[in-house]
Amino acid sequence: MKVLFIGGTGLIGTAVGQLLTETPGVSLTALHRGNSAPLFSGARMLNADARDPASLRRVLGGEYFDVVVNWIAFTPEHVRQDIDMFTGRTGQYVFISSASAYQKPLMHYRITESTPLTNRIWRYSEEKAECEALLQHSALPCTIIRPSHTYGLGNLPFPIGARHPYTPIKRILDGKPVILHGDGTSLWTITHHTDFAQGMAGLLGQPRAVGQEFHITSDEALSWNNIVRTVGGALGVEPKLVHLPSALIERKLPGIKGHLLGDKAESVIFDNSKLKDFVPGYQARVTFAEGVRRCLRYYDSHEKLIDEEYDRDMDMLTELAEKIYAL
Repeated sequence: MKVLFIGGTGLIGTAVGQLLTETPGVSLTALHRGNSAPLFSGARMLNADARDPASLRRVLGGEYFDVVVNWIAFTPEHVRQDIDMFTGRTGQYVFISSASAYQKPLMHYRITESTPLTNRIWRYSEEKAECEALLQHSALPCTIIRPSHTYGLGNLPFPIGARHPYTPIKRILDGKPVILHGDGTSLWTITHHTDFAQGMAGLLGQPRAVGQEFHITSDEALSWNNIVRTVGGALGVEPKLVHLPSALIERKLPGIKGHLLGDKAESVIFDNSKLKDFVPGYQARVTFAEGVRRCLRYYDSHEKLIDEEYDRDMDMLTELAEKIYAL
């Protein structure tokens, strides 16, 4: 099976790519810009600008791929280019969408692939839904994948993310508060990137998966209070939790509106029955407690960078909460 990755340098793509290079009978080609070292041991690397059709055609020539995975298609224009480029040149085009595109607010607590795509709070999610609609009305044989919150390496889940993800970990170690939206009891589904890779790899090259949509998540849903306390437990520290209304957090930090009000402020529980039907034996096996330990071990051999702006923002929200609770 010949697989082409366009992009794939992020947390999820690298996990899937590494798994594919270790799978007998799979030949992976990774297309990227620049002259960086190979992303995956055993993969063929090609240099081209994915946004430049002439550059792509020059590098790919007339080569046919059984599977094309575009990790960096975010707008309808990106998808139109791929429809033109790969129709007739692949048996399966895989579009990486987003589970954030599902209906907000939800009308039913359990999300299936048939849950409407109507998130008007976050433009990123709206554009992903528009991309899906374009593909579904095209001649390109497409499989749509909707990741939810996937974590791994040193990137632990927090409701307000930092540019350098060690920052909230350092705050816990220093006894500084972690800001949580609402009362921290909303449920959130988090998936280790190696589990996601197992599910996605099982869909690649599968004719029955063409024309279908899938989310790939864990079956483990935890409250945000429990998520942060699990991180604290692995650190040997009882974290200080400070709760603020989601709308107030967004008012003070308007740049996180999509990530918070359009995503993390909702309780999300996914039904993975469809994926398990197409990929028999799929089961997310890395519990969050184990995933936290793996993420913390990552920092034993990696630099612990701190996002100072994030730290100041969290201190500002802490002071705001202290004033509110003092009333």
